[in-house]
Amino acid sequence: MRIGPVDWLCVALQLVILLPADSASAGSLAEQRLSGCLSCHGEDGRSQTPDVPSLGGQPAPYTLIQLFMFRERLRVAAPMNDDAKGLSDDDLQNMANAIAKLPPPMPPVEAGDPQRLARGSALAEQNHCNICHRSDFSGQENVPRLANQREDYLLKTMGAYKTGAGMRTMQRWPKSSSLSTRMI
Repeated sequence: MRIGPVDWLCVALQLVILLPADSASAGSLAEQRLSGCLSCHGEDGRSQTPDVPSLGGQPAPYTLIQLFMFRERLRVAAPMNDDAKGLSDDDLQNMANAIAKLPPPMPPVEAGDPQRLARGSALAEQNHCNICHRSDFSGQENVPRLANQREDYLLKTMGAYKTGAGMRTMQRWPKSSSLSTRMI
């Protein structure tokens, strides 16, 4: 029995129809893990969970570094270390790119205490936070976005930086020791 071009075309068409359905349901390892990440960090990249940061709008290079550090256990947070385990470098890059495309967090509904905001702005200027994080705190390259981040997470993170426990890159935040706990 000879298989002709029409037969091959039918087989190819069936594979095209069947394979995407099977592979789409499984998804790549990075896609599977990313959906797990967003269950805590917010499906749209905006966390509703206390002490869990919003990921939306984070620069891809920063996120890639963080994912690498979680995978290699250079930054320890049990759920994150478990989720990053077994991911390839390409998986990490794909996840970082996807996170960078999520919308950044929206400003809080309430404007906040004007005196407290002025003090925070003065401290950010005095400590040159606006240089690396940018004047709008949108972050850049390997520097995270801080704008509209969860306040509880920022307080926790800055406290960790102050004690030296807040490693986010291979270098320690240089101004951390100059801020008092009251300032944070």
